[in-house]
Amino acid sequence: MNAIILSHYQARLLLEAREKQLQIAQVSLDLGMSFARLELDARGVCFPDGQTLDWKQVESIAGSPSSCFVLEHGTLQAIQFYSEVMDRLYSLYPTTGAPSMLVSGIPMHRVKDTDPYHDTQEKIRSIKPVVGSVLDTATGLGYTAIQAARTAESVTTIELDPTVLEICRLNPWSQELFDNPKITQVIGDSFEVVAGMEAGRFSRVIHDPPTISLAGDLYSGEFYAELYRVMRNRAQIFHYVGDPESKSGHTITAGVIRRLEQVGFRQVRRVPRAFGVVAVK
Repeated sequence: MNAIILSHYQARLLLEAREKQLQIAQVSLDLGMSFARLELDARGVCFPDGQTLDWKQVESIAGSPSSCFVLEHGTLQAIQFYSEVMDRLYSLYPTTGAPSMLVSGIPMHRVKDTDPYHDTQEKIRSIKPVVGSVLDTATGLGYTAIQAARTAESVTTIELDPTVLEICRLNPWSQELFDNPKITQVIGDSFEVVAGMEAGRFSRVIHDPPTISLAGDLYSGEFYAELYRVMRNRAQIFHYVGDPESKSGHTITAGVIRRLEQVGFRQVRRVPRAFGVVAVK
C-alpha cells in the first residue's frame, strides 16, 4: 500500500516541528506502524514520494480529531465511505494505536482506557490457545481475523457490507487481511452464511456482532444453534456483548448466557475484561 495515511496525531507533530523551525521531521505515514523522514519548509511538507501538503492542509488535519486522511496522487481526502446497502456512513477513526471505525458516528471498538489492538487481544486471549479452524463472524477492520491467523491453521471471516472492506484497504493496520493466505473472506449475512456451513468445522469461534439493536438475529437462539452445529466438540466461542457494568449490558449478557445454555453450550461464563462471554461445546 503506497498511499500516505495521516491523522491529527501526525499533523500535530508536523506543526510542532514547524514551531521549532525544524527542516526535518520523523513522522509516521501509516498511523504509527513505521516512521519516515519528511522535509519541511515555509510552504509545507514534502513526502518521500514527492507529494506535498501545504501548512493549511496540515492544520486542517490537525483540527479533525475524528478523521483519518489519505494523500494519494496529490489529493487529500478523509477516509470515509457511504454504504447504500446499509444506509450507513463508515469512516476510519484515529487512536494512539490502531484506528477504529465509526459506523454512523459510533466507534466499533472500545477506545476508552484501551485501543482497538489491545481490545482485540483481550477477546483472543479469552479462548486461547486459538488453534485449528477459526470462524470470525464479523470482519470489521479485520483485527480479529489477523490476530487469530497468527496461531490458527485457518480463519474464515464474514463481512455483511462490502463498503467496510473499502475502509480496510486504506487502513495500514488491516493489510494482512488481504495478504495472509490463512484468511478467507466471505461477503454475506452471517446468519445465512453460517447456516450453509458444514457441521463440526471450527475449533474456535469469535462472535463480535454489532449492537443488538442493529443485528438482533445474531443474538438469537436460532443463530447460536447454528454456531453450535458448525463447532467441533470441546470447541470454544467468545461472544462480545458490551460493558457488563452498564444496565443494558447486564441485561443483554444474562439473555445471551441463557440462550447459549439452551442450545447446548456448557461452561458459559462472563469475561468482564473482554466485555463478553465464553462458552464450550
